[in-house]
Amino acid sequence: MPIKVQNNLPAKKIMEKENIFMMDETRAVSQDIRPLYIAVLNLMPLKEETEVQLLRSLSNTPLQIEITFLTTATYIGTNTPASHLNEFYKTFEDVKDKKFDGLIITGAPIEHMEYEDVQYWDELTKIMDWSNTNVTSTLHICWGAQAGLYYHFGIHKYMLPKKKFGIYEHNVHHRKEPLLRGFDDVFYAPHSRHTGVSHDEIAACEDLTVLAESEEAGELILLSHDGRKVFVLGHLEYDRMTLDSEYKRDRAKGLAIDVPENYYPNDDPEQRPKLRWRGAANALFSNWLNYYVYQNTPYSWD
Repeated sequence: MPIKVQNNLPAKKIMEKENIFMMDETRAVSQDIRPLYIAVLNLMPLKEETEVQLLRSLSNTPLQIEITFLTTATYIGTNTPASHLNEFYKTFEDVKDKKFDGLIITGAPIEHMEYEDVQYWDELTKIMDWSNTNVTSTLHICWGAQAGLYYHFGIHKYMLPKKKFGIYEHNVHHRKEPLLRGFDDVFYAPHSRHTGVSHDEIAACEDLTVLAESEEAGELILLSHDGRKVFVLGHLEYDRMTLDSEYKRDRAKGLAIDVPENYYPNDDPEQRPKLRWRGAANALFSNWLNYYVYQNTPYSWD
């Protein structure tokens, strides 16, 4: 899929090395075709790493996509150079009068905090309100999914006894839902979180449908009944080595962390992890772009 980004975005070079078609601005303007406009609210501290993961996940469709990266104005992290943010990111104030075909809200490592205590919570709620009228479909990931479930549907989170960390089997429900096209009955997905969401509150919510869940890790994919909000409580966008990096980072800090479950062969961190979720990830992102964004968005927002 041709993804249109700025010519000098570092992630573009990484994608091109993987033979993923990245379209620069010069070529894009020569095509007589309307791209899908996708905004990515990147709340992760290592923004460049998340850019690569999401661009890779969005790359398996023939649709042309123009990406706008967003960051919060009320909190500026220190893990990404200011020069990178200034060159490649916008804030909500920059785009609040625009319309987008799709919006992705990423996770964030702030699960231990109450939502209202998060420094940018008010800004995030404004963005989620804005998405109801200015975005065709929004994909929420991990903490972004928990925050969206809480804000839109009143679904609370709770602390887990220990971090849910590893690769888990998930079962598909409602197979005829287009978001699940191409999924096997059982598929794998990564999780990396300290909190869960209330199963009882989800079951009681008539506006939500659980499309995939795990006996070990709980709900994974949820869909609002109007199809405009998708919630993914795991990390299907993760690369092969992402959990490895998290594990070794926490070990180096002296933190108590278990070996990721079902990840390393023989649970040996010195062995290369097996990649078992890329097919499901490709299906999820392609289906979202096709059936919930492209098929439903107007040709002209005017």
